[in-house]
Formats: sequence, structure tokens, C-alpha cells
Amino acid sequence: MSPRPKPSSAFPAAELAPASLEVADEAARRSFLRMMSHELRTPLNSIIGFSDILSSELYGPLGAPQYKDYADIIHLSGQRLLRLVNQALEIIRLEAGAADLDIHAVPVDAAVDDAAQLLAEEAEARGVSIAFDPPVPAPLALADARGLRTAIGNLLQNALTHSPDGGVIHVSLTTEGPLVVVTIADEGDGLDPADIPRLMRAFEQGENALVRRKEGAGLGWPLVRLLIKAMGGDFRVEAASGEGLTARITLRRAG
Repeated sequence: MSPRPKPSSAFPAAELAPASLEVADEAARRSFLRMMSHELRTPLNSIIGFSDILSSELYGPLGAPQYKDYADIIHLSGQRLLRLVNQALEIIRLEAGAADLDIHAVPVDAAVDDAAQLLAEEAEARGVSIAFDPPVPAPLALADARGLRTAIGNLLQNALTHSPDGGVIHVSLTTEGPLVVVTIADEGDGLDPADIPRLMRAFEQGENALVRRKEGAGLGWPLVRLLIKAMGGDFRVEAASGEGLTARITLRRAG
């Protein structure tokens, strides 16, 4: 009787190489994140869009005035939830190495202006001003344009949240040799410097919901840290109890 032939492997050895498995894992992560992004954002965009239509009474009055108030609350809550979902998904992308960043020369002053414009209405309602006087010509930094706007926007939002009504948020743009530095300082209550390392870690804020002083999941700093690190830069926060917060983004200078 002739010997029975050995069964052949279903997969060539080359397909099981660690490098190939790593590529497959990365593709799977990216596919999963795209699916999650779509599945979470699509219903939220519908909630925000239709509640905006109801709130503005686009197709006629709703009747009782409470209905308009409820539509306003739904719209605001939807926006807040969408912002949280965007932050969480971006952090997961960055930690998984699945973020697509386009690093090139970016005008930092334009990024600050764009981020400040998005907060202008909220700042005006509370009488908070954003003081920003960039140098001329303003320096360019090596960064991802969308990522830089996101990072600066999160820091400005944090500064606005912790600023007293009528306060001033001070933003400066300077150069230090081959580096570009963006500094954002508020006039809030500050915090214990010992808390900063914990607040820099995503999903480890650890603050009891019964004693929290501000709304939000605390994902702003972890997101900024990961974004700036992915751009080859550095993010630090200086704080003292009762003396506000000073956030510093450092990036490589272009040119």
C-alpha cells in the first residue's frame, strides 16, 4: 500500500507570516472603525437634523411652547453626544494606529482662528473673549490640518468651559528655534498638578459623577495628546490651584 499523502496546509506559509498578519489586523481595525463611525453618526445626525427642523418650526408651529423647548434640548443633547462619539472614535483610531494623518506645512494662526470661530457664539453668550494676536508673518508647522484644528478646538473648548463669565482666554503663537509653540491659558480655578497625569489618559478620568464640577467625559486632553504625538509634537499642561490652566502644544516648524 502506498503511503497516504500528507494534507496540504489551507494557507501558504507566507500568508501566516507576522508581517502579513499585522497588515490584516490593521485592515480589520480600520474596517471596524469605519463601520462603527457610520452606525453611530448616522442616527445622531438624524436626531440633530430633525430636532433642528422642529426647533425652528420650519413647517409650522408645534403647538404648545414646551414642544419647542423639548426640541431644543434634543438638539443640544444630540450635538453633545456626537462630539463625545467623535472624540472617543478618534482616540481609538489613534491608539490603534489607524488614523490617517496628512502631515504638511500648516498655517497655525488659521487653525486657531477656525477653532475660535466655532466657539464664538458660546463665548459671546458668557462674555468670554479669546485674545489672540499672532506674529506677522505667522509661522507654519508640520501638522495634519484637521488634526491641528481638532486639538486647538478641544483646548479652547476646555478653556472656555473653565473660564469665569466675562473672563479672557489668552492664546499666543511663538517660535523657539525649529519649533512652533501654541499656548492657551484660561482664568479658571485651575487644578492640582498631581491630577494632570491621570487626566491625560483616556477613559481613566476616575471622577465621581456626584462630585464633578463640569460636564463632559474628559476626553479632550487624551485626544490632544495622541493627536500631537502622532504629528511628532508635544503637549503639556501647567496648572496650579486657583490660578487657571496653561496648555502648550509644540510642533516642528515647517521650512
